[in-house]
Amino acid sequence: MALERIDESTWRLIPPLTDAEVRELRIGAQVLITGTIYTARDAAHKRLVEALENGADLPINLTGQLLYYVGPTPPRPGMVSGAAGPTTAMRMDPFTPRLLAAGLKACMGKGNRGTGVRTALEEHTAVYLMAVGGAGALLASFIQSIEVVAYADLGTESLKRMRVENFPAIVMDDCWGGDLLTEGRKRYRNSAQLGGYIPSDRIVISAG
Repeated sequence: MALERIDESTWRLIPPLTDAEVRELRIGAQVLITGTIYTARDAAHKRLVEALENGADLPINLTGQLLYYVGPTPPRPGMVSGAAGPTTAMRMDPFTPRLLAAGLKACMGKGNRGTGVRTALEEHTAVYLMAVGGAGALLASFIQSIEVVAYADLGTESLKRMRVENFPAIVMDDCWGGDLLTEGRKRYRNSAQLGGYIPSDRIVISAG
């Protein structure tokens, strides 16, 4: 199985994923990712979508795969990877629905997603995971190997194959329409729980 329950709130996730496995993942669940994932940011996403629109072959088979929004920094001597913290996911929103339609089952970054992506996650039975922002050096310790598979001219933003072990993330948007950030805001705006304090509606998402 590509999905193994560790305890009531934690899953071990081993891509590629099936629709049935994606349906098991609900917002707030913790996942530990082991195996092969792929990395891509804005420029690589643009090329992937252009290839699909032009009927060209993709450099990888997206079916069931997980794309991590990251551009790892160069490693220090003796290390596999430099800092590998997540990129703001909304930067990939213009491209994500098309890649989900092509078979992608999971994507991972930081911050929230737009309505179009959340709708596409439901339509194509896929999931968005959030990795810890600001912890790039720590996340690099879960990477076992990394290699460029396409778009080498993009440098750190090239499409890469990455092997990871117990890489931590949390389910932020599931295929059932759940959105953890939205649910969290609802809870904190419950005046009965907060003793009358009403938090601000302003949401700040950092870029990176």
